[in-house]
Amino acid sequence: MIPMGVSYEEAQRRFAWRIPERYNMRRMLCERHPPQALALIVENADGSVRAWTYGDVVRDSARLGNALVGLGIVRGDRVGVFLSQSAELPVAHVATYGMGAVTLPLFTLFGEEALEYRLANAGARVLITDMSQLPKVEAVRARLPELRHVIVIGAGRHGRDFLDYDTLLATASDSFTTVDTHREEPALLVYTSGTTGQPKGALHAHRMLEGVIPAVQQWADFWPRGNEVMWTPAEWAWIAGLYDSLFPALYFGTPVLAHRFAKFDPERAFHLLARHKVGVSFIPPTALKMMRQVPSPARRWDYKVRAVVTGGEAMGEELLQWGMETFGCTISEGYGQTEMNLMTLNSPNWFEVRPGSCGRACIGRRVVVVDAQGRVLPPGEEGQVAGWRHDPIVMLEYWRNPEATAKKYAGDWLLTGDVGHVDADGYLFFKSRDDDVITSGGYRIGPGEIEECLLGHPAVAMAGVVGVPDPVRTEIVKAFIQLRPEVAPSDALKAEIAGYVKTRLAAHEYPREVEFVSEFPLTTTGKIMRRELKRLDAERKAAAEK
Repeated sequence: MIPMGVSYEEAQRRFAWRIPERYNMRRMLCERHPPQALALIVENADGSVRAWTYGDVVRDSARLGNALVGLGIVRGDRVGVFLSQSAELPVAHVATYGMGAVTLPLFTLFGEEALEYRLANAGARVLITDMSQLPKVEAVRARLPELRHVIVIGAGRHGRDFLDYDTLLATASDSFTTVDTHREEPALLVYTSGTTGQPKGALHAHRMLEGVIPAVQQWADFWPRGNEVMWTPAEWAWIAGLYDSLFPALYFGTPVLAHRFAKFDPERAFHLLARHKVGVSFIPPTALKMMRQVPSPARRWDYKVRAVVTGGEAMGEELLQWGMETFGCTISEGYGQTEMNLMTLNSPNWFEVRPGSCGRACIGRRVVVVDAQGRVLPPGEEGQVAGWRHDPIVMLEYWRNPEATAKKYAGDWLLTGDVGHVDADGYLFFKSRDDDVITSGGYRIGPGEIEECLLGHPAVAMAGVVGVPDPVRTEIVKAFIQLRPEVAPSDALKAEIAGYVKTRLAAHEYPREVEFVSEFPLTTTGKIMRRELKRLDAERKAAAEK
């Protein structure tokens, strides 16, 4: 826990990690809190609400843990959790942690191929899902010989090829002793987004939970303050949805709002903030950009959010200004990745937020920029962003991939694959993924700055920027634009948008091609898949040449 009333610099100087050798996340997430305290508020699609106490979570996780033991699941086995926001999702996690098994979170947006790859690569022994996802599971199960059991929520009874969740729990004991795990023991296997090749499984230890807590406190301005409700539209299969939102709230003993979006609805988001008196919210940048298009939200809903945090993409000055006008607070941006969650943060009430910066190293962290040999570079010099590999937030390894694990480190530094620089005050400025860098006419151009500039144009709702092949310049900048609903596309508007960037950034950075799109290909974490934009562009141009 970080102290209040001291400077950021003093907090960094004083901080030291003190994680007990014997550590299990189930104890920290639900066993320490009063059983009658509110843990979860579940709002269903029809607007009905069900409350879950910490006692409910302890009881159901005990029953599920006992049921899994009865099915032959042992310490170290992987348990897939293929669920959207619900009470059963955290119950499945804490049950798995409590028995010493490893949780494998899976996005419900996954198609059959993505689901099969992760289950097969992880060697999952059991999968917990619901009726809406069962057809996907049935389509791939024959190709998953290690998957012994499928447990389905909402079936009502056992099926020929699956077990009913409620039926299992009804016959299981609610008395369960959490196993005595070491802090270094594996607990979570979460796969990367796969924006740069086949997804890799980042294996994390129980200590990761303790490692994230000071950072989340800092991120949300010394959260919690009282019994603040936390809500995020981010899926709880994403590491940020789980470990930057859901589990910190349960760790603190405060309530979490759960709501399943079939498709994110920005007006519904404002409704949820108001109805449930949300105090702290993690909202990904893509969702913020959609919420920005809602007219006059403060006049239409009575919400009072104390802290809004975000991460996953670089924030621009336009969104920061809109956030202050809309929520009355500066949106605090976090930077990290699946392998090392929450590396740097902006802390608006602790130190100055500098537009374009991802903030400074989280309390207890060391974040630097290194060269190709892993040598730390001086302030202002561009290189690869890296984090201290001995931090408790860092993964144990890439699952069944020692070669990729070895390449992830240079000495004592975990390499992010991101390009950026750190200024003299320790602020990190993210430029791009290393493989997103556009090489044009000898210049190396990061797409993030151009996307930020484009968002300042009144016609632009969302933007994705990539480099496309060019015989003269190697690559040229191409912008894919989703217009605001009231704006009509035209060639004149394309020229206007390109000129808008040219006059605001640099002549070599403006988009020489502009294409309007109705929607973007997104990862399951809501990031624009630039490699997919490049692929679509190449396919269209190849077809046009035939």
